[in-house]
Amino acid sequence: MEDYDILDTPDSGTSDGPQPRPQSLMLAFFGNHVLEEDDRDLCVYSGSIIDVLGRVGVGEQAVRSTLTRMVGRGLLRRQREGRRMYFGLTPQATRVLWDGRTRIWKQGAVNDDWDGTWTLLGFSLPDSWKRRRHDLRSRLTWSGFGALYSGLWIAPGNVDIAGVVAELGLTGHVKIFHAQADGATDIELMIRDTWDLETVAARYVTFDKRWTAHLGSGSGDDPIGTRLRLVSEWLWTIRTDPRLPTRHLPPAWPARPAEETFRRVAEETTQPARRMARELLDTVPLR
Repeated sequence: MEDYDILDTPDSGTSDGPQPRPQSLMLAFFGNHVLEEDDRDLCVYSGSIIDVLGRVGVGEQAVRSTLTRMVGRGLLRRQREGRRMYFGLTPQATRVLWDGRTRIWKQGAVNDDWDGTWTLLGFSLPDSWKRRRHDLRSRLTWSGFGALYSGLWIAPGNVDIAGVVAELGLTGHVKIFHAQADGATDIELMIRDTWDLETVAARYVTFDKRWTAHLGSGSGDDPIGTRLRLVSEWLWTIRTDPRLPTRHLPPAWPARPAEETFRRVAEETTQPARRMARELLDTVPLR
């Protein structure tokens, strides 16, 4: 269940921003041009994928090896048409991308309507289950949880996490509660102890600075590459943000202006990227 790691782009990057992994960019590509077009029964020619990812600095060999690995992991499927190889989404990848789509376009980066509830999840796993522990923590982080203590995680709001736990086969090892904090609890202190707010804020500031400069540059020659970078970097930016209640965050929290910048660039590139995709992408129906 390391699928959700692909939605992150953990490379340290440069002053120009994070350096997305090819796998992250690959899923962003399929999210932009297959899932967003509501045609999940579409396959894309490998040469088209190489062309588009080449626009964001991924070489042909890296694209081909990434496609092979993702097929092996059950995230993509192959389909041969004559001498050409096409790639489409599997149900597993579609589920991951739907989660990302909800996080990007539906939830928003700012939590103004928190009702005062918290979701608590406690777990105890055998020491030998390192992979399963990693998978659980990865999914919890994506769902907005932070480690209150080593085996007790917490997230703001009423989070429906039982399905994730069941999918990981860990129902018998996990306990889930929904509760409110006692008046004696210093919520701001708890938040600072549980989440690295400085790192989360720095991601938003970096994103906003980088893409505000793009808005002012007037560069629109490559909307398909721009949109691919935009979505991939925004996923990296929000990846570890638990959407904490605004009232308990530091003043001038940078998520709101960063999200406004993201949506401005997204709106600016949506139609041009779609037009370019229709010209560039060789696609066939999934058989």
